[in-house]
Amino acid sequence: MRKSKVLEKLRAGKIAWTTNVSAGPSPLVCGLAATLGFDGLWIDMEHRDFSYREVSSMIMATREAGADAIVRPRRSGPDGLYRLLEFGAAGLIVPHCMGVEHAKTIVRNTRFAPVGLRGMETVCVDGDYGTAAAKDFLAFANRETFLILQIEDKEAVAEVEGIAALDGVDGIFLGPADLSQSLGIPLEFSHPQMKAATERIAAAARRYGKAFAVTVGSVEAARPYIALGARFVNVSADLILLQNGWKAIREQAQQASRELGL
Repeated sequence: MRKSKVLEKLRAGKIAWTTNVSAGPSPLVCGLAATLGFDGLWIDMEHRDFSYREVSSMIMATREAGADAIVRPRRSGPDGLYRLLEFGAAGLIVPHCMGVEHAKTIVRNTRFAPVGLRGMETVCVDGDYGTAAAKDFLAFANRETFLILQIEDKEAVAEVEGIAALDGVDGIFLGPADLSQSLGIPLEFSHPQMKAATERIAAAARRYGKAFAVTVGSVEAARPYIALGARFVNVSADLILLQNGWKAIREQAQQASRELGL
């Protein structure tokens, strides 16, 4: 069975660096990004219409290239979570955790007993295709699978300490865009309310020994969050990198045409 690179970094007090894959259901892109050395790839189902079959292929390519596959599901019902783990996802980023009771339900659906009651299936990718001893697999899955809950609503901020305290929760993830909207200050990331919410989330993570997780556009933009204790850092996404790369090429081409008069 495969140990989690992200958890290895987090347990050592180091930063786990990931990037987002959402341009399309491409195992090739996943394999490339993983081969380049990211600790994990964030595969997004919430805002993309990827099928289970497509995501399964993306997970397999990511695992084969040596990185953790981390999936954000589009819903938090039981089968919408544990099936992704059965496909071989090392971790889940669950959107819009609304509070302690919601978090307890998510834990219940993603952890085997005694922590939760995840649907029981041992003939799956994360169980070495059924070749691992069943009891060993259950213990290994609870130890080497991680759960990160996104705090994206003011209701969740009000209960973030209770969420962070739960056994089975490995990290809490600041969702700045949706959270700013929930607070009534859409996209005003420097607003005092946003700063206060961010600091509260970070403090809850530190207090209970959980990973403070963030997503940023650049490594430089991550530094203030790292100073607050962020150790799970997602940087950029394939769509943004493609956009920036193509834009730069287009501008260089236009400049060459002007210089050459062609």
